[in-house]
Formats: sequence, structure tokens, C-alpha cells
Amino acid sequence: MLVLARKQDEAIHIGDNVVVKVVSIENGIVKLGIEAPKEISIMRDELIQEIKQSNKAASVKVDALDIAALSKLLRKSEE
Repeated sequence: MLVLARKQDEAIHIGDNVVVKVVSIENGIVKLGIEAPKEISIMRDELIQEIKQSNKAASVKVDALDIAALSKLLRKSEE
């Protein structure tokens, strides 16, 4: 991991087409601006972790009795 110190309005370049700029520093919170091509996905780490946990939970085996109970509930809600 590369660790850099930057002051407000200073930036770093990543490759030829990504720029990360320190927009403001207030009350210990650093706000960053990121300029990158639209095809580059930029997501906060906590959202990625939440998606991973959700996908993991969704991949757990489901009991056949649970599916039957859910199916029964869904049929009732359609009536």
C-alpha cells in the first residue's frame, strides 16, 4: 500500500486517467474528489462489504420445508 500525505486542493494521479483530489478537510473528515472515466467503477468499501455479505447470505442452502412454507404464503397473498 502506498501512503501519501496531501493538503487541501492537492491531488494524486493514478495511471493516465484517474485523479484523486483532496477537496476539503473539516472536523477530521477528509472529502475526496475522484475524476475517472465512466467505465471505471468507484464504490465505498463499506458498500462492497455489504454486497459481499448479502451475496454470501443468499447463497446459503435453503431447506425444502422453508421453500414450501414460503410458496404457501405467496399463494395466500395472491388470493
